[in-house]
Amino acid sequence: MRNPLAAVVLACMAFNAYAGQACTERTLRPEEVRAGLDLALQVRDTLDQAKADVAIVARVGRDLSRYGLRYSHVGFVWRGHPRGEWTVVNELNQCGTAESALYDQGLGDFFLDDMFAYEAKIVIPSPAVQRKIDTALAARRGGRMHEPHYNLVAYAWGTRYQNSNQWVLETTASALADEPVVTRAQAQAWLRGADLHPSTIHLSAMERLGGELSRANIAFDDHPFDRRMAGEIDVVSAESVLDFLERIDAGATTRVLTAHAISGPGQPDRGTQKR
Repeated sequence: MRNPLAAVVLACMAFNAYAGQACTERTLRPEEVRAGLDLALQVRDTLDQAKADVAIVARVGRDLSRYGLRYSHVGFVWRGHPRGEWTVVNELNQCGTAESALYDQGLGDFFLDDMFAYEAKIVIPSPAVQRKIDTALAARRGGRMHEPHYNLVAYAWGTRYQNSNQWVLETTASALADEPVVTRAQAQAWLRGADLHPSTIHLSAMERLGGELSRANIAFDDHPFDRRMAGEIDVVSAESVLDFLERIDAGATTRVLTAHAISGPGQPDRGTQKR
């Protein structure tokens, strides 16, 4: 008979590709630092050339190809931040906990994480949409949309938990809605009306159990019972955010950038990464 404990351990290992990094510090190699800074400079130059004030930037922090996803995390990149030009505003999970906070990072810091691939996707909204998001960020409306109870696989239409991509999307909703949006429930109602399509990832019962047992920041109790039992987990992925913005804003432009310091154009060198 198969060892039940071994099955759970294997499930944990399989789930870790989605669950993210362990809470360990690792010194980046010089080529990784060069790649991260090269990518940050490319993003900055692209935004400057576009004369943008705000955009959405995505990175490839983990290998999510198993789930049909490329990008793992998004944030606002904002020229008008009080701390200086081109600051990334994003929600981050506090290591080893089920809590999150909002952080302001330089572009270099954003790409000096333990990356799976040194690639970025930028969605630059139309000028009218940029102005609305800029106004919302300047008014600190993102704080209203922040739920500190973090869950990597938070249900896309739930308010018990939140993942970092949800925060970006719900803050965007609060900026773009015609009527005042002051709660997450109102933001999600607007997103439903705008035909948001969450990403559905498929996880077996063992993968779900393994994730809940091994990680403080993973829970499935906010997902509808029938969907959860079928292994259909509806989440706001980075792709959910990027695809939504591209679809609702006809004037948006998109760029994909790859660091030259670590690979050739369009060919991220996964062999140099930790995972």
